[in-house]
Amino acid sequence: MNSPFNLNKPIAIGSDHAGFDYKEDLISFLEGKGYPFTDFGTHSKESADYADFAHPVAQSVEKKEASFGILICGSANGVAITANKHQGIRAAVCWGEELAKLARQHNDANVICIPARFVREGDAEKMVNIFMNTAFEGGRHATRVNKIACV
Repeated sequence: MNSPFNLNKPIAIGSDHAGFDYKEDLISFLEGKGYPFTDFGTHSKESADYADFAHPVAQSVEKKEASFGILICGSANGVAITANKHQGIRAAVCWGEELAKLARQHNDANVICIPARFVREGDAEKMVNIFMNTAFEGGRHATRVNKIACV
């Protein structure tokens, strides 16, 4: 598949303690595919605040230093809310393959937010693969996406 993202740039990834194991699995997945990434933490299962990792991931995507972002926490809501505070970020909570696909096709999402407590092992890799290889459809969806930013 041809990714609509520039995979010469790193993929920004981060999680809190609840998403730590999934983050480590996704890093192994990215390494196995040869994709560059930047790990914004956390680096252990010790309790951590999701915003401490969601903001740097979102900033990296916002500044175009990263091709796209991956955030993981227990429900994915905290990281999505935090990331979406940044202009130009469209963070989507995805707990299944179809949602990952639609987040890209219809919403031009640039950060996938995965709820570790609601996703089976192995499904996160499938969702990230779909997310990174699905193009934005544009058309009527572009009109809607262009209305998201607060200016």
